[in-house]
Amino acid sequence: MGNEALARGLLECGCAVATSYPGTPASEILSSLVAWSGASGAKLHAQWAINEKVAFEISYAASMTGLRSAVSMKQVGLNVASDPLMSAAYMGCRGGFVVISADDPGPHSSQTEQDSRLMAMMARIPVLDPRSPAQAREMIHLAYELSETFSLPVMVRPTTRVCHARQDVPLRESVRLVRRAAFERDPSRWAATPRHRLTLHKELEEKLERLAGYAKSAPVLLNRAARTEERAVVASGVAAAHGAEILMDLGLWRKIPLYQVLQPFPLHKEFIERLLSRHREVLVLEETAPVIEMQLADRCRVRGRLDGRVPSVGELVPERIREILAVFAGMGAEESETLAHPGRRPTLCAGCPHRAAFFAMKRAAPKGIYTSDIGCYTLGVNLGAVDTCLCMGAAIGQAAGLYQAFRDDPNRPDLIATMGDSTFFHAGIPALIDAVVQGVRFVLLILDNGTTAMTGGQPTPATGVGADGEPVGSVAIEAIVRGCGVRFCKVGDPYNVKGFLGLVREAVRFAREKGGPAVVISRRPCPLIASRSAGTARAEVVWVDETCDGCGYCLKQFECPALAQDDRTGRVRVDPLLCIGCGVCLEVCPKKRIRKFRPVGLEAAKGGVS
Repeated sequence: MGNEALARGLLECGCAVATSYPGTPASEILSSLVAWSGASGAKLHAQWAINEKVAFEISYAASMTGLRSAVSMKQVGLNVASDPLMSAAYMGCRGGFVVISADDPGPHSSQTEQDSRLMAMMARIPVLDPRSPAQAREMIHLAYELSETFSLPVMVRPTTRVCHARQDVPLRESVRLVRRAAFERDPSRWAATPRHRLTLHKELEEKLERLAGYAKSAPVLLNRAARTEERAVVASGVAAAHGAEILMDLGLWRKIPLYQVLQPFPLHKEFIERLLSRHREVLVLEETAPVIEMQLADRCRVRGRLDGRVPSVGELVPERIREILAVFAGMGAEESETLAHPGRRPTLCAGCPHRAAFFAMKRAAPKGIYTSDIGCYTLGVNLGAVDTCLCMGAAIGQAAGLYQAFRDDPNRPDLIATMGDSTFFHAGIPALIDAVVQGVRFVLLILDNGTTAMTGGQPTPATGVGADGEPVGSVAIEAIVRGCGVRFCKVGDPYNVKGFLGLVREAVRFAREKGGPAVVISRRPCPLIASRSAGTARAEVVWVDETCDGCGYCLKQFECPALAQDDRTGRVRVDPLLCIGCGVCLEVCPKKRIRKFRPVGLEAAKGGVS
């Protein structure tokens, strides 16, 4: 897989320190590096950091000592790390430092389809854009070479279609770098004041000038046999891979030159001059911003996103690229098949404790406003339990903003913010402190399932397990909450529906009457993680009796995948293959038609009974 190939490249280059915060499509990079290093016996420090900013700072500091290091994240994680990124570009590095920012055109699992190459342009650092898993691994080697040649952080920017694609990749032997960490004091660089920063900025621009002429990162012509010089296609990333296949399929491989840009920024000056002097018309295929197109700066001859020839939003899937290339080549628009399938909307897993917590929350504050966050629990929107979702950690800040907006309203609505355990550590703590200081009256429901579930089950600071599976220290969420100054902090099990409902109602009353935040920690392991452990047999076996009238309350208000409506009878049934036996649905049905298992011998097959 592309992420495994990136990890292999880090190992082959002698990376000594690697950090990350999980986020799709980048999550598997660090775990794959741990697996590769364990198999090879290589010594390195691999760490899931509390957030991307901290991850960046740890790895960058290692590069200051002369060691090779790397940090990986998804594109919105780069926003969190943007502060140290901008400063590190000025100060540079000693050992090679690679920043892997995996973009998500589409987007498939992100708030945005932003282009990390624009962040690289703003930071003034080089960025490499691989078209395949094999090239991603090769670009790690090139990135370290560029980083140590020019003393700069270098970004490698794969996209979802590279990260999650699979390809046979030839492997190299790992480099055994004999380097000893050594920090050389240089306050004018490592602790630069604004006056010194101006000097560092000038040095940075000089490095970029040299980078724009570095031969090894120059664009390459993929079809050297192409004869026609009138038109040319310039592409980067996975669009270059799709473009090559489609040109062959359309019979244009020997007619239209296809250049792959390895380093979108800074774009090589000699390439720009040669391209515009040789070709009358140039089409640029890139995801998702016109980074290359802007640097070509010839609106008369260059076609792409800026002139509308390439759509300004959305992923450049092969069908879309085929249409664009056919029109560009003068073949006319081709009709492509629509491959999209509606399918079933995503929902929380059967037995997910978040579903039970949401059910209790809605009953405790039925007219409340529910601010939420980034994680599995964002799917609570299907249950009417998520009203806002902005970015990591924003649930608390938005609850505070809504409180200030409604502060003088005598009918002020109840406010409940929901946030996962990993997200709380990542970005919730500062916002909670601010809410305590400002006396914000709201309930914070921390959904603690013991893992970073949405991105593959990575550990949190409370787990006590490191990236390599070895024991590390742990921090209790409730201790942090109380340390922030919160006066109401209680822990409950959402599977205990009645007890948990009472706890949330108590928290709502506290926030209304006594003021300040009230925190409820919903603690129950993610069933996907818990199922890997021994002794996780189903707690309850449930069935729907024959008096079910198909009102649909359980389906609309609870939406458990294990509950389905029988097309023949209209009644609800339980799918025994999906049901994990959490027993929460026993409390959901207002008519008590969902019951515990009854002895064999009853008419279980009749009337849609499961």
